[in-house]
Amino acid sequence: MDVKAAPNGVATIEDRILRITGYYGYYPGYSSQKSTSRSSVTRCKPGANCPSSHSSISRQLSPLSVTEDSSAPILELQSRGSSGVCGHRAERQNRSGDDGTQTHPEDSSQGNRIKARCLSCTSVVLKAIWGLLIILSVSSSWVGTTQIVKITYKNFYCPFFMTWFSTNWNIMFFPVYYSGHLATAQEKQSPMKKFRECSRIFGEDGLTLKLFLKRTAPFSILWTLTNYLYLLALKKLTATDVSALFCCNKAFVFLLSWIVLKDRFMGVRIVAAIMAITGIVMMAYADNFHADSIVGVAFAVGSASTSALYKVLFKMFLGSANFGEAAHFVSTLGFFNLIFISFTPVILYLTKVEHWSSFAALPWGCLCGMAGLWLAFNILVNVGVVLTYPILISIGTVLSVPGNAAVDLLKQEVIFNVVRLAATVVICIGFLLMLLPEEWDEITLRFINSLKEKKSEEHVDDITDPSVHLRSRNRAIGTVSIPLA
Repeated sequence: MDVKAAPNGVATIEDRILRITGYYGYYPGYSSQKSTSRSSVTRCKPGANCPSSHSSISRQLSPLSVTEDSSAPILELQSRGSSGVCGHRAERQNRSGDDGTQTHPEDSSQGNRIKARCLSCTSVVLKAIWGLLIILSVSSSWVGTTQIVKITYKNFYCPFFMTWFSTNWNIMFFPVYYSGHLATAQEKQSPMKKFRECSRIFGEDGLTLKLFLKRTAPFSILWTLTNYLYLLALKKLTATDVSALFCCNKAFVFLLSWIVLKDRFMGVRIVAAIMAITGIVMMAYADNFHADSIVGVAFAVGSASTSALYKVLFKMFLGSANFGEAAHFVSTLGFFNLIFISFTPVILYLTKVEHWSSFAALPWGCLCGMAGLWLAFNILVNVGVVLTYPILISIGTVLSVPGNAAVDLLKQEVIFNVVRLAATVVICIGFLLMLLPEEWDEITLRFINSLKEKKSEEHVDDITDPSVHLRSRNRAIGTVSIPLA
């Protein structure tokens, strides 16, 4: 039974219901056109060609195909109970083909994003693996150097000769670097070309005789003094105490950078410096201020101070250096040591301050082992900055303290009392506080705020989940809410 058209253009009761319920395929005259479309659709036998029906359907769809969404419900209604309607399958295939061509760029961009994430994750994992290896190598090389020095002192005590001998091995730093360059670089350079390229650390003109004497001399003296004081401290104190006291150089670097280089003031690093000084005093008190203990602490603190001065002056005059420039500079220090400082061990030998019977009686095995591990430590520190995160190098250095403590306990050369253990822990904590970045407070606040936002989002999701489940359950049952018009 037909119903006359209403003033609003709605022709039938079905059109009214569809308009009220908000059916997404509704348009004025929907039911009348649907009825005509039903009457125009002819059924045919399977396998038969139905051109007339196909043309009638496409004719009816053409005025409604302004958007792809408007034609979707009509196709859906026509396909119900009419499996033999010809042309519907072709229309659906065309539409699926259009959808596929539209989603293809999105799939490719999503694939590129996944590849980028995989590459970034792979690089992070590789850096972490290299960092773990570098940490173990740095700490073990430093522990090995310290323990070999203690073993050498049992039969041979010539600390300056040992310092001079190990510093000469720095000459091999640049050849080791160039060998790595030949093994890994695609465009290989000649030794002289690479040497000139790395000598730019001294300036645009490269390494000249004036710069060799002006820039190398103070750093070579500081290098020799640092190692010499460290070896003197190992005669008076245990390896654990000396390695712990040497970790105070980070605090001294901060104080000198703050005073000389006008670096940013950080309260947490001031706390770390105070902790380092407290640990020094506690370490001297551990042996009731014994004479040897006080002298040994003074030597170790002096070694840490000259090391800090070396680093601050290097940053002031030479700035930052890459791996090749660092290798060139350390090899230059070795040459300067061989040429200009060789007279010092000769004088000490002639004055019998550091004397030995013959060169054959020298413990060459221990000397070469000490010098090789010292060179390996310097190479690893510079290689580690390239391969992994610089903070891991510092962690490897501080791990030498528990490493030396384990070896001293096995050798029964140290007895840990409460004061000595507390001093070691305080110095190590101060060292770790020095590793905090300059924006550590802002990073911490951002991290705490992100955690709070995440918790609030999870709380909102927990509140909305029951209503979502209730709606989905109502839809599954078939309940439809009809708004009142």
